[in-house]
Formats: sequence, structure tokens, C-alpha cells
Amino acid sequence: MAGETKPGSGNNGQKAVFGRVLIKLSGQALQGEDHLSIDPVKIKTIASQIKSVAEMGVEIAIVVGAGNIFRGVAGSTRGMDRATGDYMGMIATVLNALALQDGMEKMDLSTRVLSAIHMQEVAEPYIRRKAIRHLEKKRVVIFAAGTGNPYFTTDTAAALRALEIGAEAILMAKRKYDGVYDSDPETNPDAVFLPHVTHLEAIERGLKVMDTTAISLCMDNNLPIHVFNMNDEDNIQRVLSGERAGTIVSSPAK
Repeated sequence: MAGETKPGSGNNGQKAVFGRVLIKLSGQALQGEDHLSIDPVKIKTIASQIKSVAEMGVEIAIVVGAGNIFRGVAGSTRGMDRATGDYMGMIATVLNALALQDGMEKMDLSTRVLSAIHMQEVAEPYIRRKAIRHLEKKRVVIFAAGTGNPYFTTDTAAALRALEIGAEAILMAKRKYDGVYDSDPETNPDAVFLPHVTHLEAIERGLKVMDTTAISLCMDNNLPIHVFNMNDEDNIQRVLSGERAGTIVSSPAK
């Protein structure tokens, strides 16, 4: 059956509990200390982390945001047409995807960028079966241009693509905090860390995991979300090894 994967162990001997995952990166994760939109040092660090995961035998897909370059919602608040702003944001994700591809290929990782907006000179068009085939061949697949439609975030694109390819979990790599809190830690220094919440709780309490559409998709299909701090370079490996890292958002099996 297409999309079925089996957990395994890679060259580094670590056992993976997931066979296929989708990693969601924010655009700011690519931004450097000196406010470079795309920092080669950050790209190299992320590529190194992805390589360590690939060596565990895990099939990896990635969705990256574009907050380091342009946000459609921010543009619309300044008078820009929302759909136009969203298309600009989608194109910005392609820039980030190409930068990630370059960094990972420098680490000898076979990588493909699949774009929901056709840009045949720089990326393959998104075709579900093609994406699954790349994953089966142990290529890292980067999904660019969101869903290809305005009014949908890259969070929703991550949930949608994860379900389409049969990923067993979404890994939400945060650039600053260790997971999910009961309130915004940016504004509330007394915010309490939550090691586990259900999808429904995340929606009802307005917790900042993913947008509501994305969480609803995950809830309806019982897809867990692991939220953790990507600045701890061992966290991705810890999650894939079955260790506790950050917050788990899941629901009881139906």
C-alpha cells in the first residue's frame, strides 16, 4: 500500500519509532542574528540535524514558512489585497525551500523541492504519488508554496501534506520555546509549560500550536504533533527515538 513505512535504524545505530515524518519549520528558523533573511550558518545547522535523522532510516518531508521574508497576513493589514499577499508569501517559501535544498545537498543528502505553484525551472510540481516515490527512495522532500491557494497558512499545508503522504507524525520545530504553554510566553512570563494536550484542547483553549484549520485536520485523522525547540540540536533525534522532548499534541485512539 502506497505510503506505508516501517520504523528502522540507520547507520548511527539509533532506532526510530517513526518510519515517515513531516517537519514543519518556521521561516524565522532560517534567519540569522544579523537579520539576514536567509543565514547560511542557520541553513547548515538545520541541514546537519536533518542528516542525522536521515541516517536513522526515517523518510523525511519538510514544509517551511516564509516569515523571514514576507507574510501575506501582515501585508493585508497594511492595505495589500489578502490573496495577492498570500501568493507573495507562497513564492517566498520557494526561496526558503531552495536554500534548504542547497544546504542539504552540500551534506550529500538527496533532496527534491516540490512546489504547489508551478515553477518548472527551479522545482518539480507537487504530485502526491511522485512525492511518495521520492520518500521511498530516501530523498528528503521539501514542499514549497503552501497549498497553492490563498487564505491557507503553511501550518495547514503541513497538515495536508503530512496526511497525503501518510506521515506518522508532524514535528513542529520552534525557534524559541520548548513546546506549548497555557498562555503566550512572549507576553506572560508565568506561562506554564504543557507536556501533553489533546487536539481539541489546543483548539478550545486557543493554544499556539498550529492554526485551527491545521489542528482540526490532525484531530480528524488522529495525527500527532510533536512541538519542541529546534535550537537543541538533539531534539529531533530524541523525538524520533521515542524520547520525550517538548509537547505532544494527540487525541485518544478512536
